[in-house]
Order: sequence, then C-alpha cells, then structure tokens
Amino acid sequence: MAVLSTIEGLSSTMASCMFVKLPIPEGDLSQQTIIVTGSNQGLGFEASRHFLRLGVHRLIMAVRNMKKGEAARLELLKLTGREASTIEVWELDMDSYSSVKNFAARAETLPRLDALLANAGLATETFEMVEDNERTITVNVVSTFLLVMLLIPKLRESAQRYSTNTRISIVNSALHYIAPLSEIAGDSKDIFSHLNDEKTAQMSLRYPLSKLLVLFGVRALAERLSKEEPLVILNAPNPSWCKSQLMRENESFGVRVGERFIARSTEMGSRALVHGILAGRESSGQYIDNCQIKRPSCIVTNQNGTIIERAFFNELIGKIEKISPGATGALGLDE
Repeated sequence: MAVLSTIEGLSSTMASCMFVKLPIPEGDLSQQTIIVTGSNQGLGFEASRHFLRLGVHRLIMAVRNMKKGEAARLELLKLTGREASTIEVWELDMDSYSSVKNFAARAETLPRLDALLANAGLATETFEMVEDNERTITVNVVSTFLLVMLLIPKLRESAQRYSTNTRISIVNSALHYIAPLSEIAGDSKDIFSHLNDEKTAQMSLRYPLSKLLVLFGVRALAERLSKEEPLVILNAPNPSWCKSQLMRENESFGVRVGERFIARSTEMGSRALVHGILAGRESSGQYIDNCQIKRPSCIVTNQNGTIIERAFFNELIGKIEKISPGATGALGLDE
C-alpha cells in the first residue's frame, strides 16, 4: 500500500467521524420499490428505516437469516408505523451463487424495481473458500456484482416504463486507501487465482482489498452503463467508520474503544447510504464520501490502477458469465 494513500485514508476517516455531521436524507420515494441487502441489522436496518420514512411503497429486506429478518421487519413496522404490506423479507445468502440467482429471478417478477442498496458485506481474517473464491471475495465482490448485473435489466425496464432514474449503490469504505495492491498488481493476470492462494493471502487487509476491487468494478461497469439509456445510476457511498456488526469476527480492544469514542452512530452512517440511492446522474461511477463526490485513492485513479481495473473487470465478467450464462451478454459487456 502507498504510505501517502494510507495517511490520507486514515486521516479523512478520523476527520469525518469526529467533525462531519451528515445531512438527514430528504426525498419522495412514494410508489418506489427498493431492495436492501443485509437489512436485518446495522447500516442496512437504519437505511431501511430512512427509506420507510421517505415513503417507499415497497421495501424488500434481503437477508440470510429469515427469522432475524422477520424480527427486524416487525421492529421497523413498530418504529415507522407503516402498513405491514410495505415490507417484505426475502432470503438471500451471498455465500451462495444459487441463492443470488434465485433472488434475482424472483425480483424479475416485481411490477417495478427502482433501487438496490447492496449493503451486505463480510470482514474476516479467517481464510475460507466459499464457492470458487476466498469467502470475502465471494461475498463482497463476486456475489455482489452477480446480483447487480442480474438486476440491471429489471432496473432498466422500470426506468423506461415509469420515466424515472433507477439506482444501485454498493457500499464502500475509506479502507480501500490501505488495500495491499501487491496482492493484485504483478502482471494483472489471474487476479482471482492469486487471491485464492492461502499462502500469500494478507487476510488482515482482505476487507480493504475487497473494497478496492468493488471501486474498480463500479467505475468500469458505470462507464459501460453510461453508453445506454435509460441510465442505471451506479455509485459507491462510504458511510465511514460506524458502530455496526461488520467487524464482529475481528473485534479487538482497539476496535471496541474506537467504536465507542470515534465511530459514527449506525444511524448517522446510514444517511450516507441513503444519499447514494437518492443521488443523481452525476454520481454514477463515483466514490461518495460525506455525501459528496470525492476522488478515491490514487491507487484507483493512477495509470497502474487503470490497468488493474481493466484486467480485473474482464476477469470478473468472465467469472460471472460462467456462473450465470448470458448475464453479461444481455448487458453488452462481453463485447
């Protein structure tokens, strides 16, 4: 990782948490249908609460554990006073490509789909293969983009039919500033194979690396989506360091102290995610920090980053096409 990039990322996170108060989201989501992954707790739960406050017509809580999802649904209904029919709980296990495909197939039957908040994520220091990748990469990167690409046709259809902007926000992190580029640099070939090598995996920094890969994917996919109308807006909001369940597998004394005295409240962080969903066309392909478009780390934007982004996205498209044949071709990404 670049020293200056690390300093920039850490200092901006500290400043954001300690001195920046995010605006309360405002907007009209009546008649709209929104999917929120990982919505039974933490940032996803609080973002769902905001969407309900803004009048969303249909909120789909995509969760791994249906029992916990239903409990969260009942709590949201109690907190917001909305009608029971407003919220549905659907099963989605990001560890499983089959689960992602089944979820997307079910979403195709919706009368309309206006937005996807891809919030579900994993942070672990334990190396474990799930599907065909190390688990962090499967959940945070491959399954996330698989879901996104499978839902884009429905989002385009809804945008066309209802003359609206449809949106996708994939939650990001300033930790991408400290990602170990050495794990994916090299000759920029066989990136996934390198990441699946337990002997060389830097698991203490695997979560930051996954968020760097997400940024590469968001930038590359948004560029391709921009060539067609109606535009599906795709961006990457950063909620900054928040009190949440994300670090439950890596919790340490330092993390507990930081969460108590420095980290944002979960509700405050969720405002950044809701802002991403409410943001306009200018946000597509962008990293959003403190509810403002911000240039990401230089390891994303410099010449070497551009080379890695292209190589990574080509590999990602190939992988997703094998998982779900036709998924990328329907978007014109395999050309």
